[in-house]
Amino acid sequence: MSSQRERAMKPTDLRGILRYVPMFRDHVFVIAVDGSIVSHENFANIVTDIAVLRSLSIKVVLVHGIGQQLVGLAGEHNIVLSDVQGEGPINATTMSLAREASALVSQSVLENLSQAGLRCAITNAVRSTKIGRLKGVDHLYAGKVEKVDAAILKSMLSQDILPLVTPIVCDREGQSLRVNSDHLAMELASALGASKLIYLTPFSGLQVNGIVQLNLPEDDLKRLLADKSAKLDPRIRSKAVQAAKALDNDVPRAHILDGRVFGCLLTEIFDKVGLGTMVHANDYDRIRQAKKKDAQALYNLAKHGAKTDALVARTRQQIEQSFADFYVYEIDDSIIGCATLHPYPGGKSMELGAVYVQPFYHGRGVGSKLVEFAKRRAKQLGAKKLIALTTQTQGFFQSACNFVPGALTDLPAERRKALKESGRNSQVLSFSLSRLSDSLR
Repeated sequence: MSSQRERAMKPTDLRGILRYVPMFRDHVFVIAVDGSIVSHENFANIVTDIAVLRSLSIKVVLVHGIGQQLVGLAGEHNIVLSDVQGEGPINATTMSLAREASALVSQSVLENLSQAGLRCAITNAVRSTKIGRLKGVDHLYAGKVEKVDAAILKSMLSQDILPLVTPIVCDREGQSLRVNSDHLAMELASALGASKLIYLTPFSGLQVNGIVQLNLPEDDLKRLLADKSAKLDPRIRSKAVQAAKALDNDVPRAHILDGRVFGCLLTEIFDKVGLGTMVHANDYDRIRQAKKKDAQALYNLAKHGAKTDALVARTRQQIEQSFADFYVYEIDDSIIGCATLHPYPGGKSMELGAVYVQPFYHGRGVGSKLVEFAKRRAKQLGAKKLIALTTQTQGFFQSACNFVPGALTDLPAERRKALKESGRNSQVLSFSLSRLSDSLR
């Protein structure tokens, strides 16, 4: 534990945190806390971490588990539980104890949040339905998520109210059902378009052959889950399964980390290395270098962009002559976005241009993914600085992509001349590629 504590982020790392603040501002994080972590002495520090996230305009939804408390109550009453985690059949006696355990945990969480000055509320914005019979076995009072009222949750978040969601969820008739908290958190993250789904556990992360995986691509996780020889603790497997489902539902990052470590949340989110396991979606698998056969699709994108003066007008011939500079974003073999990457003389700087996404796909993060891909590609090619010229999207480049105002002197003489002759009076923005982490959390 002491080595993990040494890895935790120090207060002197505040400048490092501030670098990432624009990237996560107004994003939603869904944090699922095991019951054992709520009862751990470090939970008060986790709440402090959450307060820091809220102060940075990051919106947090909190889900809690009840496993440890349920086992404790069963021991006190000398009752044999039909299931602990909410994945198997839940009989009436177990359901009664689960409701009691949930009330105890919820009150403890509320007290800690209140002591930290955080406004919060338990909500019934999630509706459940019975799991029913699986392989002939009636799961009785075990439930699964049927619907998430995202509008209510977003309204709460917009008023700086932290929603607290319990694993006892009512169905259409108002009957309480026991829902597995890992599944519950996944459904919330998916419905809210969360940037991160974070599981706080009594484990150091997802271990393979005794080694914690710090960065795990989605496909690697799925192969691991399909490997029958892989030995995973059932509680970690549950979170890994739900993490994979979240990524399938367009949640870009899922984290599994040890909630007993001081500063665990801030370290995992803002430190380059992190603390536990981060599973990331294969965002860049949909981005590739353009081919000559893509010229017509690129011309169509450029034509639409030029109508609003968002892009410089290009002829098909011009695109065919420069197609090697283009990168395209594909969905189901259709090109829905593009960007160009062009080196300046000497190769130390490159220009990012023609960032355009079909209007139907606006608001889905495609533009940001194209820009992040271009940053990484430019760094791979040896560039130190990335330049963007824009007339309409300065806010996007600065707030979402962390570019800063540049100067005409950042451009080579020929490019300055061409810009002046175009009459577009574009704003020069720049991004130092030395800031780019190869394992951004």
